[in-house]
Amino acid sequence: MCGIIGCAGRGDATLDTLVHGLSKLEYRGYDSAGVALAGADVEVVKKAGELDALREALETDSPAGTVGIGHTRWSTHGPPTDANAHPHQDCTGDVAVVHNGIIENYQALRDELSEDHEFLSDTDTEVVPHLIEDALAAGAEPEAAVREAVARLEGSYAVAVVISGVDAVFAARNDSPLVLGIADDAHYLASDVPAFRAFTDRVVYLDDGEFARITADEWTVTTLEGSAVDKSVSRVEWDAEETGKSGYDHFMLKEIHEQPRALRQCLQGRVDEMRGQVDLDGLERLQPTRVQFVACGTSYHAALYAVHLFQQAGVPAQAFLASEYATSPPPLDGVVVGVSQSGETADTLSALRVARRRGAKTVAVTNTVGSTMARECDEALFIRAGPEIGVAASKTFASQQAALNLLALATVGADDARAVIAALRDLPGDVQSVLDSTRAEEIAEEYLDSDAYFFIGRGLQYPVALEGALKMKEITYEHAEGFAAGELKHGPLALVTENTPVFAVVTGDGEQARKTIGNVKEVEARDAPVVAVTDGQSDVERYADHVLEIPETHPRTAAVLANVQLQLVSYHTANTLGRPIDKPRNLAKSVTVE
Repeated sequence: MCGIIGCAGRGDATLDTLVHGLSKLEYRGYDSAGVALAGADVEVVKKAGELDALREALETDSPAGTVGIGHTRWSTHGPPTDANAHPHQDCTGDVAVVHNGIIENYQALRDELSEDHEFLSDTDTEVVPHLIEDALAAGAEPEAAVREAVARLEGSYAVAVVISGVDAVFAARNDSPLVLGIADDAHYLASDVPAFRAFTDRVVYLDDGEFARITADEWTVTTLEGSAVDKSVSRVEWDAEETGKSGYDHFMLKEIHEQPRALRQCLQGRVDEMRGQVDLDGLERLQPTRVQFVACGTSYHAALYAVHLFQQAGVPAQAFLASEYATSPPPLDGVVVGVSQSGETADTLSALRVARRRGAKTVAVTNTVGSTMARECDEALFIRAGPEIGVAASKTFASQQAALNLLALATVGADDARAVIAALRDLPGDVQSVLDSTRAEEIAEEYLDSDAYFFIGRGLQYPVALEGALKMKEITYEHAEGFAAGELKHGPLALVTENTPVFAVVTGDGEQARKTIGNVKEVEARDAPVVAVTDGQSDVERYADHVLEIPETHPRTAAVLANVQLQLVSYHTANTLGRPIDKPRNLAKSVTVE
């Protein structure tokens, strides 16, 4: 959840490099931030609040050093205060540590260390510098001291360490991501590539149980015990400019408008409309008889969408919340597909590991090449959305929907495969049409003072209703709920009033549309305003106060288009309310703790 940056070799630019890296990692946490630079001494500056608070502090207290580490925090142990901000130091001030994850045995370690060490924070992280301090006091060399301390940790961690008088940064990972950046004149480490992408496009992804050392001149990766590990260097395909706002007020709005391009990237080279076929580099061989999906949050809604695709092809499919699957796995028979934007979601990784231990073939559907999920699963399908900085997922959900369509077409087929492929081909242009003609801002202003917002849909549109409600909750802080349309009358209808607008997703003119219109009439009879998201094939407009139109298309792609309209409603509602859209409170982009 937190963001780590480290660098060696930047000389006088070390501090600026760390702050730049932190600015690219704020989506991973923004409760507090801090830096530590090491030379003859270790100097630390850290502040509660967003990165601007740290920048202000650095104007009067500018540390110097030849190597450095930085951290932006998403709180787990202790509230966001200056004392709980990272980096944390030992009693001598010679060691500084930043950490992402949860050290499960920290209390036992803290109890052991408390007799001889003073603790200044509530965090689990603070045990690490004191463990290193003890190892150094016992005569260990700096690198050996770090290895010895890390070996005592249980749980999930990515740690980075600097020590006074040592021109190196040491790092280790277990269940939390770390990647090295390799340049000709400097080396970097971070929780995610955007932190150093402006300086290099060459990367090395660390695996669990690995230990890294970077200096200005070299990088090494070994096991925690010290055995050499042969690591390959990969190249990042996207440019540093893609992580900027490009003139938009918010990353989220930029990323909503990037959806046509993201969808083209997802589909490129994978569909043959003439033959009505999909090529996914061998995934076609899966041909599962049953499929289980595991995911969290927005990715879970994409998984629910995929369940309908497989079931329509006659293949039994279920979607599970990854946190539930990991602790109470259901009977297993078939392929298990993990869906995660980052490929580092802790709950989803745990669920996939459970599935693999039980003998399942696993597939990762993710945006991140080199992620833990992509490396650990038997197969990987990349959604190719490009970097997404806004905490609330937007373009990655659309790309997940497209990629899962491809997965279903490639592995189990569809009766109307050619029609689906044609609709996918037209999807980027159809999304652009929605972006160009939407009335979402007007509707957001109309219902700004509502008590709550309800979203309903059936079939493929039910996951869209859930996702619409989630977006509204995440970035507006207003109460919102998504329901299967037929479930309104089984309880939730008691909450419907004239001040609870209902967003009804109604596409096509079949049985599901007709039944959803019946549910709309139930709402209308109770004086609740109705906003219909529709392709105009039904007569739902007759019963709606407002209409958000989408182009007529295949039912599968209609769900993508409807979601774009709901994203825009949430965005404009949050913007009018003055919410911090890219950094919603209490949330972070990559959820790397269980």
